[in-house]
Amino acid sequence: MRDYELVIVVKPEVTDQEVPRLMDKMAGFVVRKGGSVVEVNQWGRRKLAYPIRQYLEGNYFLARLKLEPGQVKELEANLRLSDEVIRHLIVRAGERKES
Repeated sequence: MRDYELVIVVKPEVTDQEVPRLMDKMAGFVVRKGGSVVEVNQWGRRKLAYPIRQYLEGNYFLARLKLEPGQVKELEANLRLSDEVIRHLIVRAGERKES
C-alpha cells in the first residue's frame, strides 16, 4: 500500500447534499480495491485559474488515500467517467525530510 493525495474539482452546480454521495462513491471504489480513505477535506468553492469545460469555479476536495499502485489508473479512469468531476489530480504522497 502506498499513500496518495487526490484533489478533485467538482462542478459548481453539485449541491452540498449531493457531495457526500459523490465522496462515498469515490471511497467505495477505493475500499473495494483493497485500499482505504484516510481523510477527506473540503476546501470549498473557489475560482478556477482558467475555464475548464466552460466552468469558472468549482468545489475543491482533498482526499488522502492508501491504495495499491496498480489501482491508481483504474481510479483515475473512474473519476474521468464521473459527470460531476471537472478535474482531478492524484499524486503519491512522499515522506517529507527535514533539513
